[in-house]
Amino acid sequence: MTTTPKSGKLLSKSEATGTFSRVAIDMGPLFAFFGAYFLSNLFVATGVYLVATIIALSIGYSLERRIAPMPLLTGIIVMIFGGLTLLLNDKQFILMKPTIINMLFASILFAGLMAGRPLMKYLFAEVFELTEQGWTKISLRWALFFVFLALLNEAVWRNFSESFWVTFKIFGVLPLTLAFGMAQVPLLRKYAPDDDEVDEIDRP
Repeated sequence: MTTTPKSGKLLSKSEATGTFSRVAIDMGPLFAFFGAYFLSNLFVATGVYLVATIIALSIGYSLERRIAPMPLLTGIIVMIFGGLTLLLNDKQFILMKPTIINMLFASILFAGLMAGRPLMKYLFAEVFELTEQGWTKISLRWALFFVFLALLNEAVWRNFSESFWVTFKIFGVLPLTLAFGMAQVPLLRKYAPDDDEVDEIDRP
């Protein structure tokens, strides 16, 4: 998701570089998996994916001295399901991984909404500001989108070839996610607080 930074100013060169670095770190393991698969097979690609994920998390920690909750949770699930794939020589675990990750993210967001705590606020409050209603709506939308991605993954891996599933992970899921994120910009603008509300939020 993208919108105007909290300061209301354009990203500085260093901020833009940092954003690009985070995206590269997040996407690096996926592209490594894709390349390794077409050079070898799913099991080799899974091993490459595990190593690339560890490297990406390490680089991310060295740059920011912390690992954000969602990349950390994703990394843990990758280790578990990727490890089971290699240990048991059963590719079904890695095929189901996106389903598990997306349903877990959706469940966390739904649980936050039921508790009256839209969790997107705690993940992105440093990036942009929204009213409480805005945070609730954006959390609900992403929760539903994660459910959609989980169901889509199940449909693809169960009904299409392995190579199609691997290709779809990058050239299908990634564009869909980017398009969905861009589609939320009108909502982010609609529920951005006015100047008086911003002052109230920032006041100790």
